[in-house]
Amino acid sequence: MTLRQIIEQEIRERGPIPFSRYMELCLYHPELGYYSRHAEQFGKAGDFYTSSDVHAVFGRLLARQFEEIWRALGSPVRIEILELGPGRGQFAQDVLDWSQKKFPDFFHALHYSLAENSPALRRRLQSTMSQHLAAGKASLCPETELDGGETATRDRTSGRITTVKSTLMDAPWKGTTSLMPKRPFLGRALAPGVRLEPAIIFANEFFDALPVEVLSSQGALRISAEKGRFIETWAPPSSEELDLLERYGVHPEVAERIEVPLMAQQSMAQIASNVGRGILIAIDYGYTRQEQLAGRHRGTVTAFRQHSISPNPYEAPGEQDITAHANFTALTVAAEQNGMHVHPLITQSQFLMGIGEANQFADAFEECRLPQERAKVALQLKHLVTPAGMGENFHVLLAAKGIDAKNLAGLSGLSFANSRQRGA
Repeated sequence: MTLRQIIEQEIRERGPIPFSRYMELCLYHPELGYYSRHAEQFGKAGDFYTSSDVHAVFGRLLARQFEEIWRALGSPVRIEILELGPGRGQFAQDVLDWSQKKFPDFFHALHYSLAENSPALRRRLQSTMSQHLAAGKASLCPETELDGGETATRDRTSGRITTVKSTLMDAPWKGTTSLMPKRPFLGRALAPGVRLEPAIIFANEFFDALPVEVLSSQGALRISAEKGRFIETWAPPSSEELDLLERYGVHPEVAERIEVPLMAQQSMAQIASNVGRGILIAIDYGYTRQEQLAGRHRGTVTAFRQHSISPNPYEAPGEQDITAHANFTALTVAAEQNGMHVHPLITQSQFLMGIGEANQFADAFEECRLPQERAKVALQLKHLVTPAGMGENFHVLLAAKGIDAKNLAGLSGLSFANSRQRGA
């Protein structure tokens, strides 16, 4: 069966499905979902690329920042980096390679965990990260959801497997049960009951890929099927959906659509609650409630295919990426309610400029031998940090728990933004 046929069958058996369920199946169906079928969608030859695809300097700068965080935490003998949705592992490889070369003490203390449930991407990770996996410096998270909303977790020290109940929603909407053998996006978050400390949680373009609900003045979006086509219908919204918009977003006006990122908010709450001592760095494109009140970032569901925006998310299910901008206001509150201190939002440009300013981005140019090589790298770096590239489109949410506020404020990634604020 094709993915379209699978979705149509579910609609016939259970009635119209929420947009979040449609998005879940399109992206995370274990065999036919966009992230499950293959690992070729990343990079300039695929449908989209991330910062780590532009140049290794992205991972190198973050390695420098991670080493600073390690020292701010007191240089513990062991520290965990957990990357959520690591894709092909290019970023992880860059971080580990550069740490080994430039920060040997940090590298000795470091263990890198990769939380990825896509079978195709896990195979690619095993290839990309083979050296570090074999050396025991990195590992693939073994979490797999069991029947009844439980998660199996293997303790790396004892090897013992334990199961814990999932705290996230058990089904995409009330009164139904997922037909999927596992809920892949749950594997992109932490299992409840697993305490991480000291830890660095890194999430690059993670929250924008979690399923969202969609509301309009007509109600909550439902997807039906008719004569081989997907049809949009509307149903009364839930109290949870309305409450999120009331607190952290805006209600849709006539002929307008607004996303409701319930899954992202719940995932952030779960992540934050599981961090005993450490820092979360989330980099994504998104908005605050104030920006939505000003009329921006309304209706951000977007499909991507071959570096172009697809006008129709219902076209070619499983063959195109579907995203929605992150609601940083909701994410901030979820982190704070679970004991984390959240630094004011900054841009990727400010973050990377702060890290690289001290040594004039020597991490980018170290291997350059010829002027034309430096020129090429300069253009790639410009794409990462300037407003014309990715620098202003992406924002950095940095949240900490169990770390001295002065140590947090002294991180180089925050220095550029702090200096501009003082000079304002």
